[in-house]
Amino acid sequence: MHDRLQSTLRQLRLSGLAQTLDVRLQEAVGHQLSHAEFLELILQDEQLVRSERQIERRVKAAQFREVKPLDEFDFAFNPSIQKKQIFELATCRFIREARDVLLLGPPGTGKSFLAQAIGYQAIKQGYVVLYRSIFDVVRDFLHDEALGEDDKLLARYLKPELVIIDDMGMKQLPRRSGEVLFEIIMRRYETRSTMMTSNRPLEDWGKLVGDVPSATAILDRFLHHAEVIQITGKSYRLRQQAGAGSEALAENEAASSKKKTTKTAAPTTAPA
Repeated sequence: MHDRLQSTLRQLRLSGLAQTLDVRLQEAVGHQLSHAEFLELILQDEQLVRSERQIERRVKAAQFREVKPLDEFDFAFNPSIQKKQIFELATCRFIREARDVLLLGPPGTGKSFLAQAIGYQAIKQGYVVLYRSIFDVVRDFLHDEALGEDDKLLARYLKPELVIIDDMGMKQLPRRSGEVLFEIIMRRYETRSTMMTSNRPLEDWGKLVGDVPSATAILDRFLHHAEVIQITGKSYRLRQQAGAGSEALAENEAASSKKKTTKTAAPTTAPA
């Protein structure tokens, strides 16, 4: 009977229910659960497994560089970042209202971490997210334009409720980058949310894309409903490197000191 039931659950693709069935049956007997209570529990198990798998699929499709939860971010290191403001973004109300977000600040101050953490939170709340660096965006479009598939690619950038474009300003972009970026921003304007990070001031964007009119048009639409978060302070990555270097130096000094002590304390052999 039990084997047949498990086989039936697999055929119906109720793997979550199948995984917890034995435990739930024992629980039903031990707590004298009603049929309705037992059914509710096993359906909750199936729903939980399906939800977790959907999140896994969406995280993979989002193509994050790395995924870390927001509570792992070190807000104490950089007081310029308002924790309340970031956690408000993590509620995803800006996505429901089709507003945009711009994170501005020097390299290493946590912009990419925060953008991806908020994107991950959006996925957990049921939204479709796409993460790309600005270089990926330009490369995608120039490649597919050459193949005549740019319309299909554009649809990929328009569908997600949130598109994250990272690393704006790392270096000057190839020719026609402004046109590509403008097309995405224009088509998503007031219909879908876009989040961008940049380490360069807005007045430099014309030079970055090599097209001042395009940059002006991009910023005109993007900033219309955007929340701009200005981040200042030192690089978190450089602090980690400095800390690692100090630890290595301390270990080397300790080893050297130990070696000298051992050599000094070595017993001498009396002459025969």
